[in-house]
Amino acid sequence: MLKASGLTTYYGQSQVLFGMELEVGAGEVVTLMGRNGMGKTTTVHSIMGITRLRRGEVLFDGKPIAGTPAFRIAQAGIGLVPEGRQIFPNLTTRENLVAASANRSGQANPWTIERVYEMFPPLKDRERSMGNLLSGGEQQMLAVGRALMTNPKLLILDEATEGLAPLVREDIWNCLSKLKDEGQSILVIDKNVDALTRIADRHYVIEKGKVVWTGSSPELRANPKVMHDYMGV
Repeated sequence: MLKASGLTTYYGQSQVLFGMELEVGAGEVVTLMGRNGMGKTTTVHSIMGITRLRRGEVLFDGKPIAGTPAFRIAQAGIGLVPEGRQIFPNLTTRENLVAASANRSGQANPWTIERVYEMFPPLKDRERSMGNLLSGGEQQMLAVGRALMTNPKLLILDEATEGLAPLVREDIWNCLSKLKDEGQSILVIDKNVDALTRIADRHYVIEKGKVVWTGSSPELRANPKVMHDYMGV
């Protein structure tokens, strides 16, 4: 589904990614983990075309997309739930969802507003509320719903549950579990190792812009040294 290799990215003269490598297979849930400032968001932005790659290759569905404008990458079938949610504050909940609606791949059972409301019932109750009047949890639900309305082949969530109340976090994890059961390919960034190892198939741990460990959920649970060395404060 997605294969990124040798990703090298700079901000000005400062190098952030040093040959990042990762893959997400069809129907897989894969995580990108590490401390703050290690290059997780930059990796996502480099894949999405938001931040320009200096070197490296990104293949999506077997086709090269590195250097492609971000909107074309989104149209190709990658849905992004960005860090900070970034919903449209001056649109209602329903308008945020309608604005993103598309089914370019011709899915037989596409995501609709009704399916999003079924996944996140609180959004139905707030469908006429402006985006900036929603709670943080509701905004995150809306950001996920908006990405699903593009009917993506691959869903990327950057800091999936950051700053959310425990009950809302559990709603997000339940959503990702349901999506996995439906065969949705997902790449997720988050710090909740317990939840991620319950849901994800594989993990990439990064330090200073490169992969330092990769493995399955059972392998990560059995290796507390990785969590201590690369995710502990």
